[in-house]
Amino acid sequence: MDTKQRKLDERYLRMARVWAENSYCTRRQVGALVVKDKMIISDGYNGTPSGFENICEDENNLTKPYVLHAEANAITKLARSSNNSDGSTLYVTASPCIECAKLIIQAGIKRVVYGEKYRLTDGIDLLRRANIEVVYMNPLTTDSQDNTEEI
Repeated sequence: MDTKQRKLDERYLRMARVWAENSYCTRRQVGALVVKDKMIISDGYNGTPSGFENICEDENNLTKPYVLHAEANAITKLARSSNNSDGSTLYVTASPCIECAKLIIQAGIKRVVYGEKYRLTDGIDLLRRANIEVVYMNPLTTDSQDNTEEI
């Protein structure tokens, strides 16, 4: 990956981290940006559907089953706009689950950059199977030379 692309990836992933702060979820805040031609065409963060209370966890501190993931929010937001995501890049603060991976594939997104690994890799595995470029950028390192690990 060239230095210019790496720096862009770092910036957009940093922006996704800031966007995650909009989430009302207490257990974990996740942010996502869809970028096409160096322009943000959609954004999302994890949370409850529109019109629901902004409480993501139940009384046992478990995530409610109807909470939407950041990627799903960003992709469905695109469906309500005049933009399309064919050939775009998704920046997300956590690795996509398998359900979000299916949405990413169907949305025509061709590249995913994420900043936090999850114990399950089925979403990442499915993206790779669909020939989507997947890039992990470790949020704990700041030196861009050591910051990426292409999968």
